[in-house]
Amino acid sequence: MQDRPHAEIVRDNLTSIQAHILQEERRHPGASGDFSMIISAISLAGKAIAAKVRRSNLEDVLGAFGTTNVQGEGQQKLDVIANEIIMRCLGDRVSIAVLASEEDEEPTILRRGSEGGKYCVLFDPLDGSSNLDCGVPVGTIFTILRNDPTIKGSVETVCQPGREQIAAGYILYGSATLMVLTTGSGVDLFVLDQSIGSFLLVKRGLRIPRNSKTYSVNEAYSAQFPAGYRAFLDAAKKDGYSSRYIGSMVADVHRTLLNGGVFLYPPTTKQPGGKIRMLYEANPLAFIIEQAGGMAYSGLHRTLDVRPTQLHQRTPVTMGSPEQVDAVLASLRKHGEGA
Repeated sequence: MQDRPHAEIVRDNLTSIQAHILQEERRHPGASGDFSMIISAISLAGKAIAAKVRRSNLEDVLGAFGTTNVQGEGQQKLDVIANEIIMRCLGDRVSIAVLASEEDEEPTILRRGSEGGKYCVLFDPLDGSSNLDCGVPVGTIFTILRNDPTIKGSVETVCQPGREQIAAGYILYGSATLMVLTTGSGVDLFVLDQSIGSFLLVKRGLRIPRNSKTYSVNEAYSAQFPAGYRAFLDAAKKDGYSSRYIGSMVADVHRTLLNGGVFLYPPTTKQPGGKIRMLYEANPLAFIIEQAGGMAYSGLHRTLDVRPTQLHQRTPVTMGSPEQVDAVLASLRKHGEGA
């Protein structure tokens, strides 16, 4: 076996997510370490949720919880468990002012800005949970915003345009537990090494592939889509596109991030305002896609430029490789839609 140069070994050194964030903080003089503590807490929550997901078929954590959330949707048992895990892991971080969950009607105020609350953390505790009993990958989506101490209301505080995010990511629970993270300087991929209990950096600077002829959409609702979306799908099929759809948004977007193409969740006649939650799903995933060189739109508007007016506001989304997103937008403009 040929010896490798020491410099090459050092460049391939194992890097945990905590070490990675600390390295990033060194680029910012005056960083207090508070941000790295939040990311560390999120990774801890991810490990705890991953353990529950792995044992979901062995323990009584599958199926409906018997209540509905603020969205009017039936809660799964693991929705409630994951929500509690994240709240408990983040609750004692002294720099967090507000926690807001897709599962809760109102945000939770932990402390005011005058008490050290610098950040707001928003999250979808378990996206795709209704697919758990089928073994489909599910995930936790999160975003971090700065707390403006001059705004007194918690809802007004977190209803910021997506461009104001300082970090976003998701943890995907599948054949491996993956964590994708951006702090506004590219997108990095981590994998949970079960043997040492740590998320390890495996890929820096993810870039979404260009010109991938793949689309991801629930075509069962295509008859309810506006004409511009239907026209794009018709043209894509004639142009040799492949269809890939899992039914768990975080898994579909992850595949799009790695393989390219476009993910769509158009408005329908039943949900003309769209279905995807702006604050908990659309904004963080759009931030990640853009940081990887892709595009994300809600109708004809850049998703990250839309200013939310409600905590649980919904929106249509189109995100993925620039060429494919442009093709969808061109079809919407041609049919006078999406404005």
